[in-house]
Amino acid sequence: MTDSPLTLAEMATQVLTTADGREKTALSHRHAAAWRAARAGEAPEIAIGTATPPLHPARPARPELLNPRDVPKRKPGSPQGRIALLHAVAHIELNAVDLHWDIIARFSHVPMPLGFFDDWVKSADEESKHFNLMCDCLEALGSHYGALPAHAGMWRAAEDTAEDLMGRLAVVPMVLEARGLDVTPGMIALFRKAGVQQAIDALEVIYAEEVGHVAYGSKWFNFLCGRDNLDPKAEFHRLVQHYFHGALKPPFNEEKRADAGLPPDFYWPLADGEAPAYAR
Repeated sequence: MTDSPLTLAEMATQVLTTADGREKTALSHRHAAAWRAARAGEAPEIAIGTATPPLHPARPARPELLNPRDVPKRKPGSPQGRIALLHAVAHIELNAVDLHWDIIARFSHVPMPLGFFDDWVKSADEESKHFNLMCDCLEALGSHYGALPAHAGMWRAAEDTAEDLMGRLAVVPMVLEARGLDVTPGMIALFRKAGVQQAIDALEVIYAEEVGHVAYGSKWFNFLCGRDNLDPKAEFHRLVQHYFHGALKPPFNEEKRADAGLPPDFYWPLADGEAPAYAR
């Protein structure tokens, strides 16, 4: 007698309950490949199913997780500062792997088109690649993920929106991941000045693919607003003000945000400082 095949929600929960970063991302890649093969008709169909994901994903013993204000500040222009920056990005990417599998497992009971699951599986697969790229960069510089303390607050948005799919879409891809579009060009410039080509190449891959993740958030947020006859801009403002702690911080990468389906009048009214006339 053979075991029943895993559902997609069960696959997602397996990733969430795997602690080691390299093991987590290897499992993420395998499950994403299985889902793609099933969707292409090259393997048996995989049901969406339901699961009970953990409130917090499993994490390795290292890095030590600290309150954001207690994470040591390092000068980004120094070799140790560049390592610290890559370590911080690796930590963000590992959390992103879990965030994308969590949206599948936690909201699998919500009736959604299969394309919703296709998009978040693809995103989780890409975030797994991003984590490994950052780990490879750290190891090339004589360090590794876990060598430095990291931010303990990364999962707060997931906890706060654990029962609200629209809130999750508004805060995670449309605010937090959109912030990555704003700051990554500066990071690339920093590593270009230092001549660290491996980091430049890795960050350029991340920068290109994160536009798609923000776009998936915008697409499915607008889909749900349309289904419920809600004004997307007003609903986005309401949800971000409810779930996000603090104002959004300019400068914004308006070109890449527009590519991802985020118009200026979505985010400028939530920002510190005066919005330009076109964004009001």
